[in-house]
Amino acid sequence: MANITAAMVKELRELTGAGMMDCKKALGETDGDMEAAVEFLRKNGQAKAEKKAGRIAAEGLCKVVMKDEKTAAVVEVNSETDFVAKNEEFQNFVAAVAEQAVCSDAADMDAFMAEAWKSDTSKTVKDALVEKVARIGENLNIRRFEKVTADNGCVATYVHGGGRIGVIVVADTDVVNDAIKEALTNLAMQIAALSPKYVATSEVSEEYKAHEKEILKAQIANDPKMAGKPEKVIEGAVNGRLNKELKEVCLLEQVYVKAEDGKQTVAQYVAQVAKENNANLSISRFVRFETGEGIEKKVDDFAAEVAAQAGM
Repeated sequence: MANITAAMVKELRELTGAGMMDCKKALGETDGDMEAAVEFLRKNGQAKAEKKAGRIAAEGLCKVVMKDEKTAAVVEVNSETDFVAKNEEFQNFVAAVAEQAVCSDAADMDAFMAEAWKSDTSKTVKDALVEKVARIGENLNIRRFEKVTADNGCVATYVHGGGRIGVIVVADTDVVNDAIKEALTNLAMQIAALSPKYVATSEVSEEYKAHEKEILKAQIANDPKMAGKPEKVIEGAVNGRLNKELKEVCLLEQVYVKAEDGKQTVAQYVAQVAKENNANLSISRFVRFETGEGIEKKVDDFAAEVAAQAGM
């Protein structure tokens, strides 16, 4: 049986970030073999991660990284608590995931998680995540990523709220200068604030329009002011409300948030910038991630939790 010294425990702790007693136990189990002890802790860490995997991770950060003016990626990495989201180690990990994504050729999350981890190719992205769960002590989740490339123009990015929202705008343009980049950043800010679903009405599917029309018809049917109105009037009201809704969900139809007259649309703003810079400029797509969107968060009743633990 090897003599387990304090220096060995310290070294293992620095290598793995695991607790002191866990390191001491790992060295005892592996007869002082440092590499075997690291492996022991990794396996143990994975077991802990699996236990934590059932806990809801709805906090966290979105991070955007640009590789160059044509390529960018956005990722969302979740934690269980906002406290961990503000932790420097977690933030550094999210930044590393974003750097991984902007260099990745993965087509989906499974392929991304199976990739060699950029900063240590002996591990996969999944291995790196598991180790971080063991170190931080919360369930963490690399929820999604998207990498975009502007083949005929450039990209612009914006991060809001310290990482709550991440946006990438992709433009087709034959002129790339500071004015064009500033305009695209302004649009990224607009997307963060007003959350459009489409670039233009031409992207909206007939299925979406039909679905929204059914909802609007039901709303009008329950409106006393519309009772007894002719079908033609009702149809006109439905189409009017649908057009108003499309202006809210389509970026180019929205009123530009910095418009001096309060009326200029985003499409008009883009045309103005294009004319001022003698450019052929159009917005081809955008990506908007918001931390935790679509995740059902657990609301804890602290008083009930205390009572339960006290056997009350």
